[in-house]
Amino acid sequence: MHQDELFTVNPDVAPPPEPVAATEPPPPPPGSPLAVRMRPRTLGEVVGQQHLLGEGAPLRRLVEGAAPASVLLYGPPGTGKTTLANLVSTATGRRFVALSALSAGVKEVRGVIEEAKRRRRYNGENTVLFIDEVHRFSKTQQDALLGAVEDRTVLLVAATTENPSFSVVSPLLSRSLVLQLRPLTDDDIRDLLGRALTDERGLGGEFTLTDEAMAHLVRLAAGDARRALTALEAAADAASATRSPTIELATVESTVDKAAVRYDRDGDQHYDVISAFIKSIRGSDADAALHYLARMIEAGEDPRFIARRLVVHASEDIGLADPTALQAAVAAAHAVQFIGMPEGRLALAQATLHLATAPKSNAVITAIDSALADVRSGGVGTVPPHLRDGHYAGAEKLGNAQGYRYPHSVAEGVLAQQYPPDELVGRDYYEPTQRGAERALAERVPRLRRTIRGG
Repeated sequence: MHQDELFTVNPDVAPPPEPVAATEPPPPPPGSPLAVRMRPRTLGEVVGQQHLLGEGAPLRRLVEGAAPASVLLYGPPGTGKTTLANLVSTATGRRFVALSALSAGVKEVRGVIEEAKRRRRYNGENTVLFIDEVHRFSKTQQDALLGAVEDRTVLLVAATTENPSFSVVSPLLSRSLVLQLRPLTDDDIRDLLGRALTDERGLGGEFTLTDEAMAHLVRLAAGDARRALTALEAAADAASATRSPTIELATVESTVDKAAVRYDRDGDQHYDVISAFIKSIRGSDADAALHYLARMIEAGEDPRFIARRLVVHASEDIGLADPTALQAAVAAAHAVQFIGMPEGRLALAQATLHLATAPKSNAVITAIDSALADVRSGGVGTVPPHLRDGHYAGAEKLGNAQGYRYPHSVAEGVLAQQYPPDELVGRDYYEPTQRGAERALAERVPRLRRTIRGG
């Protein structure tokens, strides 16, 4: 229990002063991972993010102490969110407190806020509160921050790999500056690896890296600094075990099995990848569609979700240009449910290729959306009497089903008759394209309309 809860504190007596944070973070303890040892100590050591760190850019002004504001750092893993939060505190002499949304609750958040109030009152010391993975905080936990952020009891620096618009409560979002970090470029990763090879905090010049090994590490990193340094450290350990001063491609390949797929099933990467998947199919790029399918499968995406999207896409973007597309998508959905994974990947791939290479038409979705728009705007009208149900007592007296003409009574199977309400006579919804099987429908549908409407 906190001492203040055991004894009455005299507010006029200040506690002994405590040291203010240093202008440079203390060195990490011996044996720390390479990624920790190489964490930038100044803005000059930060790689990438120049859109936020250039002269006059918002994050640079914040780190340099100008116009303090709480910020939400939004970006993929390994792009410097924790590093930048540290720099915000150390560059301006603020106390730095870090919480992880994975382990902290409302009690811990309130404890930090109370301590921040006490320090500001007695020492004039300001606190930077860094919350990692803030998207994992519940609404109640996020709400607990609002008052302290509003009156600047704490300067909140929150990090998230998910789009804050989906994962952070609106009041907290409106009180914070949202800054999006980008994946590091290949050149950024290359510079970072080169620095780690030579810096005394890193490998201190003990190893050299062949061009092929460097290229492989850059590819594996996929814009993630932490992943790049972790892979380099593993390769250096393997080279050290064989007393080799050179890290070869084979060494990297033997120590790093494969690049982890950056994909969060609950985050915006989930939405970005499925969006790219559907748009690649729509654009008839079968190879790109297979790439995004592979990313989802490798990341453990629910195959039923993928199958459902294929079923929707079959009608939305192909429709009657290839009537078999919907059949293929539904069959793939059934196959996935029936046999599961990993074999289900074959059915998903087959349906993906079928849909990507099929002729495209959005006539189905355009038709139904146009009809819905009329209904929602009040264009409904009454059902023509001859089309109404006549299978109940009294229907004939109401005039229901009287004068209905049975299409099968004529050789062509199509005859002149009014089907829509009076208000919608002559309204066309379905407009077949000239692609695929719809080419024949583009000729047939106008003929049908002329016959039915007596034109």
